[in-house]
Amino acid sequence: MQIFFLTWQSYGDNRSTYTGLFASSMTKNISIIIIILLVWLTYFALHSALASLSAKRWVASHWPRLTPYYRLAYNLAATLLLIPPLWILHTSQAVPLWRWHGLWRWLADGLALAAIAGFWWSLRYYDTREFLGLRQAQDPGRGPRFSLSPLHRYVRHPWYFFGLVIIWTRDMDPAWLASCVAISLYFAIGSRLEERKLVAEFGEPYRRYQQRVPGLIPLPGRHLSRTEAADIVASANQSPS
Repeated sequence: MQIFFLTWQSYGDNRSTYTGLFASSMTKNISIIIIILLVWLTYFALHSALASLSAKRWVASHWPRLTPYYRLAYNLAATLLLIPPLWILHTSQAVPLWRWHGLWRWLADGLALAAIAGFWWSLRYYDTREFLGLRQAQDPGRGPRFSLSPLHRYVRHPWYFFGLVIIWTRDMDPAWLASCVAISLYFAIGSRLEERKLVAEFGEPYRRYQQRVPGLIPLPGRHLSRTEAADIVASANQSPS
């Protein structure tokens, strides 16, 4: 009887220890999730505010000489603002939620590598200098031009699509899962905000493009032929909004 009592008491002590460790781990995970979500929310809010037409117009009205450099400054600010969330992700040593193993590891890594390759291949269809803001700084009078790469015939935001593939095929811990959810929501919301500006700039041709091609994820049967894409591009670049 004494042996049974001591054994049960030891089990109870161990159970209390395990419960305490589990509660401590849960508290830490929840804290990490809240912090990373707040940091990403701040980043996305600033990113969207700086990218808005109202911000650009405000700069143009107050400091017109700086307007050609707005895109360049915007990209620099967006890069620097990434440091806090990435630092938190790097330093948070949370318990993994899941890891890919075996065939699933090969599949996840294969999809991520295919997304990286697609991103790299798509760069040839982008004006990198214009994307970075260098061309606007050198040629302030150059207006926006609409173009569609081969990938844009299948999805309106191919870089966002590749980004989603990459982030969701990684091993998950609480901080990374919270980041994936936040980034996915921002891609969905931010792409809508971005397209408001594109509609304002290119008008009805861009609305036709929206109706024919999905936004973030390619879908069967919803794409443009080369002829249809060329027609929309020609209409957008000669049609006032």
